[in-house]
Amino acid sequence: MKIGLYFGTFNPVHVGHLIIANHMAEHSDLDEVWMVVTPHNPHKKKSTLLDDHHRLQMVHLATEDYPKIKPSDIEFKLTQPNYTVNTLVHLEERFPSHTFSLIMGEDNLRSLHKWKNYEVLLQNYDIYVYPRLETKGHIGEVISAKEENLELKNHPRIHIIDAPVVEISSTFIRNNIKEGKNIQPLLPNKVWEYVDHNLFYKK
Repeated sequence: MKIGLYFGTFNPVHVGHLIIANHMAEHSDLDEVWMVVTPHNPHKKKSTLLDDHHRLQMVHLATEDYPKIKPSDIEFKLTQPNYTVNTLVHLEERFPSHTFSLIMGEDNLRSLHKWKNYEVLLQNYDIYVYPRLETKGHIGEVISAKEENLELKNHPRIHIIDAPVVEISSTFIRNNIKEGKNIQPLLPNKVWEYVDHNLFYKK
């Protein structure tokens, strides 16, 4: 079985995450997409994250109606801060019959050379890349990352997937909840109910 690994803090998981995961599951040669909840991203402040079990529960709630999308807590069991290359080795040992690939946005592809052992990743794993928009210059001047010269986009391990461009950020959602705005359309219903019931991101 070919598994695409979609990493994120999912703080909280939102409809944009689901749109990307579902598109990868339905419109590529991946059999399943695993949404890997990261307990601590080395590039993010841990203090901004909800507890690991709450973020994992939200991914469970968001994906329970999508048989090809699965939540994963695999990184909870690994030493933190953890790196993707270590997670892949652990998964291959645990699931020897599966083939694992990575799913990332084009913004991450541009910074892939900064990842730990990125050459190993490129040599051994397929990488499925979805488009992202990036704002530059004047407000409202938005260009597609596709139009930029991505050095890696022609690498045989890189697969550019024509997925919908979804620009919803968890930071935007958290900030709007704190400000008392209604962001219910941006979250799966059960995730919204969980966030609202637990008064998450209110302060």
